[in-house]
Amino acid sequence: MLELKDLCVSYGSINALQEVTLKVDQGSIVTLIGANGAGKSTTLRTISGLLRKRRGSIRYENEEIGQEPPHRIVARGISQVPEGRMIFSNLTVRENMLMGAYLRKDRNKLSKEFDFVFSIFPRLKERERQVAGTLSGGEQQMLAIGRALMSKPRCLMLDEPSLGIAPILVKTIFQKIVEINQSLGITILLVEQNANLALEVSNYGYVLETGRIILHDKCPALRTNEQVKSAYLGGA
Repeated sequence: MLELKDLCVSYGSINALQEVTLKVDQGSIVTLIGANGAGKSTTLRTISGLLRKRRGSIRYENEEIGQEPPHRIVARGISQVPEGRMIFSNLTVRENMLMGAYLRKDRNKLSKEFDFVFSIFPRLKERERQVAGTLSGGEQQMLAIGRALMSKPRCLMLDEPSLGIAPILVKTIFQKIVEINQSLGITILLVEQNANLALEVSNYGYVLETGRIILHDKCPALRTNEQVKSAYLGGA
């Protein structure tokens, strides 16, 4: 469904991504793990069109999208849940979700998406009229995911969904990610520092280090790889 080939991205003279090649099969959950500054968020932001590639290709459903603006990429079916959630804190939960459907031409038919998001995250239904800035960190993450789902994506990209969330809620968020993948068949590209959880819920994983892919394999194999265990799994 999604394929990056020899992708290079720079911030001025700094090479943020160097010949990154990866693929995401339809219906799968693929995770990208690595230390802070490895280039994980840069990868997602480049796919979303928020950053411009210097070289290489980004193909989605067999079409090059590397030069397209962000709104067209969303319209194609790729939606991103950004790091830090970036909800509209002065709007209500419902208004935030409506913003996720901004490009929808069938805005009079959004009840199905609202019902699905509320079935996944019942807490959002309880707080539908509440100002989003007053939600807890975990509830805001639920809202950020729900907002992204309102665009009816076929590919959902999640950037650090466990960041800043109480540990008791992190497991819940990851269970919901799996539910979204399995119940709707939405393909997921996951960036996550909690490598243990990310590899547990994903089918395939890539390890990014200083802008390069240094290792990739099916997740069960990565979880037993000594290099991955030592660097990212606490030696577990």
